[in-house]
Amino acid sequence: MGGGVSVDLDRSFLFQAVLFLFALWALKPLLFDPVLRIFEEREKRTDGARLEAREMQEDAGGLLKKYERELERVHQVAAEERDKLRTETAKLESEILEEARAVTAQLMADGRKNVSEDVAKIRFDLGKRSEQLAREMASRILGKELS
Repeated sequence: MGGGVSVDLDRSFLFQAVLFLFALWALKPLLFDPVLRIFEEREKRTDGARLEAREMQEDAGGLLKKYERELERVHQVAAEERDKLRTETAKLESEILEEARAVTAQLMADGRKNVSEDVAKIRFDLGKRSEQLAREMASRILGKELS
């Protein structure tokens, strides 16, 4: 014959089966149910933590988008303010340069006027002095005083 397995069902098998069922009945509320509850609770917490992490990640993404929008707005306001300040600075610079040119032109005109007056005065003084020198030279040459 072949190598088949022969199973003998006797009393010891029935005793072991009854013992196994009794152990299963006794251990179920004491061991299996609490362990299954622990596994179930762990899975709930894990799923809850994953869900919470996903929600936190979505919130963080929303906050990041909000931050980027606000940062862009601040950059835009800063650029507008910078352009405004540049325009004001250029305007102020042109006003200061125009005022400086006007003051310089006035100073030049006053200086030219003063130089002209000084030249005229010096010429007048030179004219008088040249007359005196001419008389003195004529007096010395002629040897007598001219009036």
